[in-house]
Amino acid sequence: MATPTPVRRAWRALLGLLVITAVLFGINALGVYVFKDSAGEPASSWVPELALDLQGGTQIILEAQVADGASPTGEQLNQAVTIIRQRIDATGVGEADVTTEGGRNIVVQIPGEADEETRARIQASAQLQLRAVLFVSGEVSGSFIGEDGTATPYPTPDPTLESTPSASPSNGSDVSWITPALQAQFQAYNCADPANDPANAPADQPLITCDATGTAKYILGPVELNGEAISDASAGLVQTTNQWAVNIVFNGEGTETFSSISSRLYPLSTPLNQFAFILDGDVLSAPSMNGIITDGKPQITGQFTQETAQTLADQLKYGALPLSFTVQSSDTISATLGSQQLMIGLLTGLIGLVLVAIYSLSVYRALGTVIVASILVMGILTYISLCILAWRMGFRLSLAGVAGVIVSIGFTADSFIVYFERIRDELRDGKSITSAVEDGWARAKRTIYISKSINILAAVVLYILADATVKGFAFTLGLTTVIDVLIFILFTHPVMQLLARTRFFGSGHPLSGLDPTALGAVYRGRAQFRAPVGTVAKGKGARSRGEAERRQTIAERKRAAELSGTTSTTADHNGAVDAKGGRD
Repeated sequence: MATPTPVRRAWRALLGLLVITAVLFGINALGVYVFKDSAGEPASSWVPELALDLQGGTQIILEAQVADGASPTGEQLNQAVTIIRQRIDATGVGEADVTTEGGRNIVVQIPGEADEETRARIQASAQLQLRAVLFVSGEVSGSFIGEDGTATPYPTPDPTLESTPSASPSNGSDVSWITPALQAQFQAYNCADPANDPANAPADQPLITCDATGTAKYILGPVELNGEAISDASAGLVQTTNQWAVNIVFNGEGTETFSSISSRLYPLSTPLNQFAFILDGDVLSAPSMNGIITDGKPQITGQFTQETAQTLADQLKYGALPLSFTVQSSDTISATLGSQQLMIGLLTGLIGLVLVAIYSLSVYRALGTVIVASILVMGILTYISLCILAWRMGFRLSLAGVAGVIVSIGFTADSFIVYFERIRDELRDGKSITSAVEDGWARAKRTIYISKSINILAAVVLYILADATVKGFAFTLGLTTVIDVLIFILFTHPVMQLLARTRFFGSGHPLSGLDPTALGAVYRGRAQFRAPVGTVAKGKGARSRGEAERRQTIAERKRAAELSGTTSTTADHNGAVDAKGGRD
């Protein structure tokens, strides 16, 4: 099979770039016209999503609740900030800002309008607790935790509450916790009454509470595990039943404790064999034991959908807050920078692009159009990539991200300069334009790859170590750098291969930017030179020799010096002999 010619390789590269562009636009079109989000709106858009500083959003202020009115520690608040940020990230919301304020509050700012699910995840900010069920009434949507990880819904009997006073309950499932006073309190308890706030109930005492819907009312035993015992939780399908389930993984201590609890609950009847997960005082789920689980990996199933299973998994995984919080305020805020700052950022980018174009056209003449075209193609790919990332990853473009795109224009121009100067160096060595393009690319691409690798490394380090306000800059810088390399391989070099074979560029037209004579291409080959610069005839047809003088090789300078200084050197030599011989 014959080796593809440079022209064929160029057309193949350009075709590959066209296919990549079409695929990206096709992917985003699916998000715009086919896929829908939970609200029934298009999942994607032809406009990148904007971050909080450019479009405004929702601000929720959470106030820490500490026993006896004490102040929370900085470590507790920082831990809470981390967990709340993880909860928000799990919803797919990007560029959220979670900070502390005043030593007691946490301020959550989310771009756009927060939906009810996101609000619920943020506001459900108390510690996650696990308690045994002593009594339950009402409609219960529960599930079994089985020995093999499977589970099925179960009916709830109509229970009869009886007090069983005892001075010393033996364990968390002992009905002796239900005293006459607790029985009366339970009967009077109203799930809809906002005055009933079980979030700060003592951990070593029984708890009266309801599920999040208010349809089931519980009496629970003391806390036996908390959220710190859960190392991971995820949603997935059960292969045997094709139902959605929540998979839990306990840490070492949690595995041992849960094994003991499952051994105690398994022989009991409903509802004493149930174990409740409580977040912010509400029962998230109260499955019953269907076996003794010793590996620390139980599974909860029931009437789950994909969304409800994922929500419960996120609540279990990110529920171990060190503090309880109340919502102090929840407001919609205006953009901190807004559309005016966005327009300023876009105008700045346009000015930078114009300056690059002016420089390119003035230095490289018609060759500068390749630089401008390459930057425009890079801009198109960057734009559609941001639209797709907003859909698939929740990325939102902040002002820092706009700055990253603007900076990348300068980095891209640097790479073009490296490539084009390599080509011109090859022309100065007397090579043809087609050979200069191929050899210049071979010499320039290694330098470009190394430079881009350093840029990507810097962007990755910055993204990992910097705070949220700088991550947008690092992300767009890294993204545009990757696209820049792709453009060089699939557009810039192939275009140069094709242009080198046109009459205008291939003949070295003075306006092409590839004129060998203007570049000082005086070297012809081994031991072959054109007339040295100093002896170039003046008059019609003579070219400017300034560039050529600057580009002379050492051999050419020596040759020029020999030709121009032979007569004066001989005269000096004869004069010296005459003086030595005494002749005048």
